[in-house]
Amino acid sequence: MGLAGMLASLALLIWLAYRGWSVLLLAPLCAMLAALISGQPVLAHWTQTFMGSTGRFLAQFFPLFLLGSLFGKLMEDSSSVDAVAQFMIDKLGSRHALVAVVLGGALVTYGGVSLFVAFFVLAPMAQALFRSANLPRRLMPAAIMLGTATFTMSALPGTPALQNAIPMPFFGTTPFAAPGLGVIASIVMAGFGLWWLSRVAASARRNGE
Repeated sequence: MGLAGMLASLALLIWLAYRGWSVLLLAPLCAMLAALISGQPVLAHWTQTFMGSTGRFLAQFFPLFLLGSLFGKLMEDSSSVDAVAQFMIDKLGSRHALVAVVLGGALVTYGGVSLFVAFFVLAPMAQALFRSANLPRRLMPAAIMLGTATFTMSALPGTPALQNAIPMPFFGTTPFAAPGLGVIASIVMAGFGLWWLSRVAASARRNGE
């Protein structure tokens, strides 16, 4: 029941988040739901497990989030984001805003920028691109994550991501291990992700979003 409660709560959180609900509200509610389904004391899990883990997470990552948001705001206020977005539009066209966001995320993270910092940098650029292409903002997180946290994180040969570096001392491999498989996996991830995003974007246009 414990695993079933966690999976059910996670599925509900993802579904409601895509429906536009705030994650700040969903996270504690789904955590309490998981405890309730598992037959655990809800209040104890709320005050000790959930809040304790949330506090440790904020203490560990808040400086990174703060500096990343400042860097993203600096890029936005200096018009660097608009310049990059306009360059992408000129080269790819506003019809390919999704491709531009994914490509921008891939270039940033493959160049070694932290995922958390990259998100704050890419969000203003994605907003400008989506505005020019008349795409709903709810697709922005998916487009950014496709470019930053899929094939460049785990598949593309030579990626500086931590997920690629952790196995190296254990298996005696290099960052460019299995380049053929990595390229094939990257093509599959990027291709399927762009197909899904294009499909959802077309559906949103038909619905007048």
